[in-house]
Amino acid sequence: MQLLTIGAFARSARLSPKALRLYDELGLLRPAAVDGESGYRFYDPAQLERARLIAWLRRLGMPLARIRRVCDLPAPAAAEEIAGYWEQVLAETAARGRLATFLVDYLSGRGSAVEEAATMLGIRYAARSESGLVRTSNEDTAYAGPRLLAVADGARGPGGDLASAAAIDALKPLETLAVPAEDLLGALADAVGDADRAIGDIAASTPSGEVVTTLTALLWSGLRLALVHIGDTRAYFVRDGKLFQITHDHTYVQSLVDEGRLTAEEAASHPQRSLLARALTGTGGAQPDLSLHEAVAGDRYLLCSDGLSTVVPTESLRKVLTGQGDPHHVLDELVARAYAAGAPDNIACVVADVVRLEPPAATDVGRDSGTGR
Repeated sequence: MQLLTIGAFARSARLSPKALRLYDELGLLRPAAVDGESGYRFYDPAQLERARLIAWLRRLGMPLARIRRVCDLPAPAAAEEIAGYWEQVLAETAARGRLATFLVDYLSGRGSAVEEAATMLGIRYAARSESGLVRTSNEDTAYAGPRLLAVADGARGPGGDLASAAAIDALKPLETLAVPAEDLLGALADAVGDADRAIGDIAASTPSGEVVTTLTALLWSGLRLALVHIGDTRAYFVRDGKLFQITHDHTYVQSLVDEGRLTAEEAASHPQRSLLARALTGTGGAQPDLSLHEAVAGDRYLLCSDGLSTVVPTESLRKVLTGQGDPHHVLDELVARAYAAGAPDNIACVVADVVRLEPPAATDVGRDSGTGR
């Protein structure tokens, strides 16, 4: 069969010669032959199918390294890989969409301080950290205050408990700072940087020089809350009887699920399901997820370590969280269910209810706002 010149092949594949040269250098699409004297590339027409697939995947925005993996898979496995990639894109797009909506509202004058003052929200909250049934130490830390909710899970070994406590301690000053709604994410990002530096100091004094912790926290301001998340601690919320997970696990196994290489059921029993892909390590390379959410009266939030989420099924979580009782009662029930399931790991959880507050009357100035435990 006659070979095509790089120009003819590029036109047929709807790729540029420059792109073909790049794909050759990366080993993604090698030419069928190369002229020994001129270095000119020639392609077999049978390579057009692979070339067109590459072009389509590039239009999806897929990274070249992942495209190589897709192209080397059988068709059914390649289809699963593409589906997993697109689910990941949709999740990331939704998070950016929430941020864009907030910015549009803020810059166009909607959601102003006047509006927030007219609809005051507060939280009722409770926090617990308990040792698992087979653990001799507890590296989990849970915290709940009027504006800050946080859970951190330190890695087992020297410094794990100190790291989780230090991560949350670095966020506590945000409780008393007057952070406007438009700067919530920036304030959280700065505080996480402080947390990472504190963990670096702890690591420097441990024998191994390595300390790791996860962190998931919510910071409230007016009608909005900001979420920071890194690792496999989780945040959920209940609205209208439905349970939503608003964090994405940063684990090796979850990345395989995202890529379509594992099902959620297979991931649940994978021997490396606790292997973290992202966490606070004190090395300055933390990459937490940051997002903004609208607070609605009647919502209930749960922050927890994997000592709860891996042993209590999602439907069981939903039933407890949608049931009656204040946050303390709900926490008691969640911890009881973790123990009933064997509690192989430590358990840290925070439960918070969003409640509507009446604006204080003129004679009530200086009295408690009604937000409490």
